[in-house]
Amino acid sequence: MTSADLYVQTFLKESEIGQVYVKGARIWVPDAENVWLGAELLENYTGQKKIKIQLEDNGEEREFEIKDKKRLPHLRNPEILIGENDLTSLSYLNEPEVLYNLKVRFLESNCIYTYCGIVLVAINPYEQLPIYGNELIQMYSGQDMGTMDPHIFAVAEEAFKLMSRFDKNQSIIVSGESGAGKTVSAKYAMRYFAMVGGSQKETQVEQKVLASNPIMEAIGNAKTTRNDNSSRFGKYIEISFNKNNEIIGAHMRTYLLEKSRVVYQAAEERNYHIFYQLCASKDLPEFKKYCLLSPDDFYYTSHGQAPEIDGVDDGEDLVSVREAFTMLGISEKDQMMIFQIQSAVLHFGNVKIREADGESSEIKKDDKHLTIMCKLLGIEESQMRMWLCNKKIVTVGEVLTKPLTLTQASFAQDALAKHIYAQIFDWIVEKINKALQSGAKSTKFIGVLDIYGFETFEINSFEQFCINYANEKLQQIFNMHVFKLEQEEYVREAIEWSFIDFYDNQPCIDLIESKLGILDLLDEECKMPKGSDENWCQKLYDKHLGKAKHFEKPRMSRSAFIINHFADRVEYQADGFLEKNRDTVLEENINILRASEFELVAELFEEKVDPNEKKSRAGSATTHPLRQAPKGGRGSNKKTVGSQQVQKATVGDQFRESLHKLMETLNATTPHYIRCIKPNDTKEAFIFEPKRAVEQLRACGVLETIRISAAGYPSRWTYPEFFQRYRVLAGSKDINRSDQRKTCENVLTKVIQDPDKYRFGKTKIFFRAGQVAYLEKLRSDKLKACGIMIQKHVKGWLARRRYQRIIKSITLLQKYGRGLLARRHAKFLRETFAATRIQKHWKGYKARSHYIKVRKATVIIQSAIRGFFGRILFKKELHEHRAITIQKLVRSWLARKRYKRVMRGIVLLQSHFRRRRAKKELKQLKIEAKSVEHIKNVNKGLENKIIQLQQKLDAKNKEGMTIKEQEVYIKQLKTEMEKLRSSSEEAKKSSNKITDLIQQIKDLQEELSKEREEKQVLISEKEELVKEHTQVLSKMAEEKCKLKEELEEANLKLQQQETSTDDVLKRKLEEATQQLQAEFDSERGHHQRLVKEHARLQQRFENLQSEMQMVTSPHGHKRTPSDISAISLESYTSSASPDEVKYEEEGPEDKDQGYGTKKKKKAPAPPVPTASAMEKEMKDVDVGLILRLQNKMKEIEQQKTKLEERLRQYEDEGHPQTGNSDAVISNSAFDALKQQLVNADDVQLVIKLQKRVAELEMTKSKLADELDERDDEDEEKSGFKITTPEYAYNNLKRMNGHVDKEPPYDNKEEMQELQNENDKLKREVNKLMKSISENVSFEKGGTNSPAGKEFMDAKKIEDQVKVFRDQFTAMADELDRRREECLQLRAMLAEKSITTHAIAKESYGGNDDLVNEDNELALAYRTQKELNRLLENQLQKTEKDIKKKEEKLKREIKELKTENEAAQKIINQFNSITRNLQLGPEAKIEATMQHEITRLTSENLDLREKADKQADQIRKMKKMLKVYAKKLKDGDVAEIEAELEKDDKQKKTEDNVATVKHLDRTYMGMLEYKKEDEGRLIKCLIMDLKPKVAQGLLPGLPAYILFMCVRHTDYINDDEKVRTLLTNTINGIKKCVKKHNKELERVILWLANTCRLLHTLKQYSGEKTFQSENTSRQNEHCLRNFDLSEYRQVFSDLAVWIFQTMIKYMEEVIQPMVVPAVLEHEAIAGLSASKPSGMRGRSSSTQDEDVRELSLDTLMKSLNKYNQVLSQHAVDPELVKQVFRQLYYYIGSNALNNLLLRKDMCNWSKGMQIRYNLSHLEQWLRDNKLNESGAQSTLEPITQASQLLQARKSEADVDSICEMCSKLTTAQIVKILNLYTPVDEFEERVPISFIRKIQERLKSTKKEEDNTLLIDTKYSFPVTFPFNPSSLTLDSIDVPEALHLDFLTRV
Repeated sequence: MTSADLYVQTFLKESEIGQVYVKGARIWVPDAENVWLGAELLENYTGQKKIKIQLEDNGEEREFEIKDKKRLPHLRNPEILIGENDLTSLSYLNEPEVLYNLKVRFLESNCIYTYCGIVLVAINPYEQLPIYGNELIQMYSGQDMGTMDPHIFAVAEEAFKLMSRFDKNQSIIVSGESGAGKTVSAKYAMRYFAMVGGSQKETQVEQKVLASNPIMEAIGNAKTTRNDNSSRFGKYIEISFNKNNEIIGAHMRTYLLEKSRVVYQAAEERNYHIFYQLCASKDLPEFKKYCLLSPDDFYYTSHGQAPEIDGVDDGEDLVSVREAFTMLGISEKDQMMIFQIQSAVLHFGNVKIREADGESSEIKKDDKHLTIMCKLLGIEESQMRMWLCNKKIVTVGEVLTKPLTLTQASFAQDALAKHIYAQIFDWIVEKINKALQSGAKSTKFIGVLDIYGFETFEINSFEQFCINYANEKLQQIFNMHVFKLEQEEYVREAIEWSFIDFYDNQPCIDLIESKLGILDLLDEECKMPKGSDENWCQKLYDKHLGKAKHFEKPRMSRSAFIINHFADRVEYQADGFLEKNRDTVLEENINILRASEFELVAELFEEKVDPNEKKSRAGSATTHPLRQAPKGGRGSNKKTVGSQQVQKATVGDQFRESLHKLMETLNATTPHYIRCIKPNDTKEAFIFEPKRAVEQLRACGVLETIRISAAGYPSRWTYPEFFQRYRVLAGSKDINRSDQRKTCENVLTKVIQDPDKYRFGKTKIFFRAGQVAYLEKLRSDKLKACGIMIQKHVKGWLARRRYQRIIKSITLLQKYGRGLLARRHAKFLRETFAATRIQKHWKGYKARSHYIKVRKATVIIQSAIRGFFGRILFKKELHEHRAITIQKLVRSWLARKRYKRVMRGIVLLQSHFRRRRAKKELKQLKIEAKSVEHIKNVNKGLENKIIQLQQKLDAKNKEGMTIKEQEVYIKQLKTEMEKLRSSSEEAKKSSNKITDLIQQIKDLQEELSKEREEKQVLISEKEELVKEHTQVLSKMAEEKCKLKEELEEANLKLQQQETSTDDVLKRKLEEATQQLQAEFDSERGHHQRLVKEHARLQQRFENLQSEMQMVTSPHGHKRTPSDISAISLESYTSSASPDEVKYEEEGPEDKDQGYGTKKKKKAPAPPVPTASAMEKEMKDVDVGLILRLQNKMKEIEQQKTKLEERLRQYEDEGHPQTGNSDAVISNSAFDALKQQLVNADDVQLVIKLQKRVAELEMTKSKLADELDERDDEDEEKSGFKITTPEYAYNNLKRMNGHVDKEPPYDNKEEMQELQNENDKLKREVNKLMKSISENVSFEKGGTNSPAGKEFMDAKKIEDQVKVFRDQFTAMADELDRRREECLQLRAMLAEKSITTHAIAKESYGGNDDLVNEDNELALAYRTQKELNRLLENQLQKTEKDIKKKEEKLKREIKELKTENEAAQKIINQFNSITRNLQLGPEAKIEATMQHEITRLTSENLDLREKADKQADQIRKMKKMLKVYAKKLKDGDVAEIEAELEKDDKQKKTEDNVATVKHLDRTYMGMLEYKKEDEGRLIKCLIMDLKPKVAQGLLPGLPAYILFMCVRHTDYINDDEKVRTLLTNTINGIKKCVKKHNKELERVILWLANTCRLLHTLKQYSGEKTFQSENTSRQNEHCLRNFDLSEYRQVFSDLAVWIFQTMIKYMEEVIQPMVVPAVLEHEAIAGLSASKPSGMRGRSSSTQDEDVRELSLDTLMKSLNKYNQVLSQHAVDPELVKQVFRQLYYYIGSNALNNLLLRKDMCNWSKGMQIRYNLSHLEQWLRDNKLNESGAQSTLEPITQASQLLQARKSEADVDSICEMCSKLTTAQIVKILNLYTPVDEFEERVPISFIRKIQERLKSTKKEEDNTLLIDTKYSFPVTFPFNPSSLTLDSIDVPEALHLDFLTRV
């Protein structure tokens, strides 16, 4: 049954033919060139033999002959059905319709994919199309197969979905002839699986799967006449998945590599790509040794004379291949070995064999290609030269050597070349499979079968036979699967159906593979010694001719046969079948290769145990049809009787077995079919040749799918869609909207009379082929009738409207004419009246003008006369006024002169009188002065006192001067500091010595300051007692405990560091041990390689023995002595020879360490042994091997001993012994470190400094011990000892209460002791400075690091040192000055003991009453007291200023030091990094150890410094206790008691102040919590807070509470508490959102609170930019101590993350709603956008699932819900706008992407529906006041796409369409126009010319061409958080009980 008679025989009855074949019917007629042509009937068919038709292409009329009524021409489908995605949805299913539909889609729409039932037809466009991007993969991912346009991604998604949902293995079968695009299709399917099944881990298995493609293309693909990248082998790749549907591995199986291509190619074809890639890379350095030439210079690559492919760079392809090898884990060594073997194959083809004397052949001695080939393969050239021209025949008891003829030798050469290439091909496949294997368990897989399609050529041989045999098997599975799916659909819908007959090709398969079939007879003939192709062919004739209907014999040939395959009849030439099936290679050549020096070459040809191996006769040369074989070429088998050799199973057996396994795999999986079609043979883009296409459609089974579908019910409609489409055919009585099925039954029973034409299923209506077209015709007729009725009424309405318009126009004309005449009369009257008015006004104007002129002249004359008289009067009055003024001034001058003269006389009289009176008073005063002379003598002592005070004042003035000088000096220091600051950049680059010296000076300064403080305590008695009161004594015990704890912590840290150091050393030790183990393993592997070498040498010896026999035999062969066994021959090469003894005696440099070494190359070959020599040496079997192995073991033992010694040495060096407990590191460790770190300058410096520090610490500890001993001795002498602070305090209290006041303690001795101690300390400091200057020289100092040498400036360093020394000198002077002050104070204390009696005795003669007679002592005391107070205030003020300046300078110095240290660390790190980058691996490890030692040493030093400080503090406390004890003993209890009372008073006052603060109960808007309640706070406020509870609270209340807690931490200035609070808050919010990321309300809740907390941190930060809207109360609540700007950034990032999480969840929810709501929802009643698509379900993965109905209302409800939740939680309005802008962008981009991939959506009606749906979304924005958010603009692309569907598409509309579609790219516009499909016959398709004009117009208008087809749905707009301050004050916020925060306290 053919497709030509399909329709008539199956569906049409004779009574119906006359109804269908009528005038105007569109039909298909056959054509020789175009296969089928469209035509139209010009007359009705009534059974005549000929019928008139008219061709549609050229309008030609002709007569079509109808030979049989059952073979009527095929009917054509309506235009609206053309271009369907699924060929089975066509109403008329036949071959011309399938071909025409594919042609229209391919040429007009540029759609290369089309469904045909379960088959995806892929047409090769011969052009790279942008339809395989990642965004397209995302669009098809998760979609059902029928919803999107046909694509290979849809098939892959269907397979992936079935596998993931039902855990069933899948297979994708890609077939087609060469050049159809099978390999590319399989590659894209694998890419899809790698994308959707990509693992999130770092395994990247999917990348390895994709990386195998370039390798297999290089070694398995070649250029043919039909395809530039044709796969010359079949492959089946299983991609394995785990339970999570992630790729975990893959496995590849290959079938039938075309080995003959290695040695021969047809014209315009190439060999395998890898050969040309090697030749293109011949100039690379690593390929020089291969001696490669151009492809034209190699015999194996020059047959086709087409070495290049257009657009292909072979050199770049080789780079890709090498990268793929590397990704798959194949080492560089193995890669180069692969290329070396393939290069050897090329050179092997250039080896020329010439004919020699007789029937023999030979190779020239100077054949360089043979030399290169043997060198590349590592084999003996002489052996290969001999065994290429000879063969070995083994018989019973003897071995014969037979020369080969030229033809036989050439065949043997080609056979060996093919075998070498096949072996390396299999080895690469095996390595790829190992690389793709995974240790994880595979639960399921998807297989991709890329196999050759049906092939038929002019000459078909063994390869085509195997290919077509495989396609027969695949076609059988395909037919059964299609039939099974078709019947399952009928059963599921419960319809009545009859059995569908389908083509079964089992007889053809039995002919090939059954017992005594073609393959069995071929194998049997191969076993025959005299088997030939002719004999085998004759056996086929005898067995099958006339018995099997699929087997035929050609008429004119006896060596050919014909098989009727399912696709075509193929004639096979039997020549070469036997040799290709045997695939034998001479065993001698294989043995030579097994003895190769290279491990990989020997591995390729190792004998492998195969259960399918068979025994066969030995020794014939391989023949090949590509080189002509002589008639007697197989006569060499005559004498091959005797011994047997192992031969593998035949190629036919192997292929049948592998094909059987493949069929089992495919039967166990769900198949998916992709049929690739080659549109033309010229490889031109988008050129469709119908003849070539229909051949492939017949061969690949597409038409069989059509036939099976057409035999049943191909068209299928659901009841709602049938009712929507064809309700126009129903009457009003037949419509029942509540039961649509009943309505459809009513319509069909009336429209289609034959019930066999349709079937009612459960959910669908099934139609026979052609019935949908019939229904469309009825619908079109009904619509036409309705259109005529509408036209009738419209035309009558138009005529009536025209008549009414005429009557109305006449009336209007009359009315306007009469009005015109009336207006003219009125105009005349108005003009007459106007002229009269104008005359009147003109005359009046003239009269007024004359009057005004005369009046103006009169006024001017009057004004001139009046002005003249006025000026005369003014001059007269002015003259009188001036005369009066002169008289006034003269009279006043005379009066003043007289007054001055009188006053001068009066003053002279007064002064004379006063002078006389003053003289009298002066005399009186002199008399009184002489009378008080004795008072001066009495008060002489008081004057002395005043003089002393004056001297003290002068001394204070001097001190003030010195202070001023110090200020000047400080200013100088400031200038020096500025200089230092200006040179800070250079100081940062200096070495560590400056830092160390600064640190030492700083330590000295600290020690001096400490000593000065101690001396000050002892000098100023009362001041010291005030500072050191009893509160210190009460806290001494607590501080001592703290010190002990800190000391224990420091010791613990030191122990931890020591343990960490031990761990590091242990780890290093383990690494060294592992390295030793690795070396031992490598030695073991080397030993194993030696064993392999022994086997190889044995094989080589056997080859040499054969060669020796050839040389010694004069007649060509020699009998082997019967008394020599094979064991002796094999072991001969293992015996010790003189050369090997010499080898033993040579040094290790000359010994043979492996292949390719000097010794190996120079060692001569062993001499040829004789029979006697062999008998003689039988006793010494394998002695040489044993000796060599013993020597090797000795060397290994020596190396192991050395490594163990190195390991022990490393352990000794890595674990330093603790010799001296005081030192940080022992001297031996120092020496070891110095030995290891010779090149580390910085580490040496650290070690030197550490030694110096250790020495100083020892000295310091000795001094401290001596000091403690002296103190203990003093205590023992004094008999007073204090053991604890409590004891001292109790003593003090006891003495306070019982000891009476005693006279003041005379402290002269103590002052003397202080002076001596001060001098001693000064001497020690000088010695220390001297030792530092001697040991650390800054001019010639120690070794600097390279960075220090580069950046250090010697002069500046000397200046700095000088400055520091000056500072030290100044400090020493200050110490001397303090000592002098102590002496002065001591003298003053001595003077205080003078009494009033002594003064009276000295000045008043012993009369005590006269001393203070007039209270002059009190007056002098008060005066002196005031002076002292004034001086004291000035001194204190000066000291405060100096201290402030000194502290400021210290801070600046400290900052500079820290900056200098940081810079130095950076420099050191940079230097270490640069050094490490330049060093090798071992040096890098050593440098890392050096850096680690340096870091640990610095940490140890820091800890030691802390411990020293704590020890000093303890020592000070002890001294203070001793001082208090001495004072208590000496009786200074009164002073201590006064100080205690003073302290108590201060404490009471402080307590009173605190009590006042406590009584202030004003709420400050802060919440206090305890540190241990922080976790509860986070849990209650964040983790446990539910959205429903939060809705009833103040919006943002959690944020306010958190900030109020932050305010309290700021109030108490606890930076650690605020840091932990904010950190835990951030972590808690993240944890909460991650845990509840699917709860939208909770995510929005914390988005709102995070934003509110961010805004609150800004509002109360204290920054003016955020305080513009704050109230005064809010400004009072601003933070005072903390700057949380960095945390603001963290909260901003957190808010962005929450926003993105929320958007992601929203997009996941609305994603399934977008397409139903925007594209599929039909809101406009009566406007149907559906067309007769047949509704064949494409996806089998969702058949049993309940699909939720989604519509526009569902989407709107979701948007309303989102808006409601956002408003409930008071999210900022600006943020809400951003949310919906992002959501609308996602909706628009998804809708547009789906529209671009769905042909059924691209029509006028659907464009109207889409625009209406979008208007609802826009109205929703306006209703919710979000139209200014920018969301509406994101819908512009989909809006313009809907407008494009509705727009007119004529040539006049090109410009308007281009302007309208400004937001669409050129590719999107062209895609929509190509997809545009009419729904009704009234619409027209978009012509190709219009699309071309649109493209040209867009290309000219858009400068930057954007070819993007799909919009990126993952694009996100940047998120911003505009500042939104709150009007609430913090003190107005209360914490509700619902939050369970009772532990918070209001402050």
